[in-house]
Amino acid sequence: MIVIDVPGADHDQELAFWATATGSELAHLGKFPEYHGGQLGTGAGDICMLVQRLGDGPARIHIDIHTSDLEAEVTRLEQAGATRLREANGWWIMRDPAGLVFCVVPDPPGVLTEDNAQSWD
Repeated sequence: MIVIDVPGADHDQELAFWATATGSELAHLGKFPEYHGGQLGTGAGDICMLVQRLGDGPARIHIDIHTSDLEAEVTRLEQAGATRLREANGWWIMRDPAGLVFCVVPDPPGVLTEDNAQSWD
């Protein structure tokens, strides 16, 4: 998933821009009021986009890695050179070796399948 982090003052304009640019509805995601998103395209390999309203900080883009085993995936990424920054809402915010932030997000059982996910076993 691609996540576009936007300061609150710019959120509505950014959301309208990306909805127009992608031709996709970026609907409010009910659980968290700061998130609007959707799937770009209709195939199994399509990308999801999220526009996230930040409380503070500069605009940026980050990647969310979804997993069915949070601790195993975070450990795998640490072994590759990432570091944990903090846990938030049940997922991990991490930093890659170049200093870029990304998130590792757990998905409920059954969401990730052989048809829609990559496995590194």
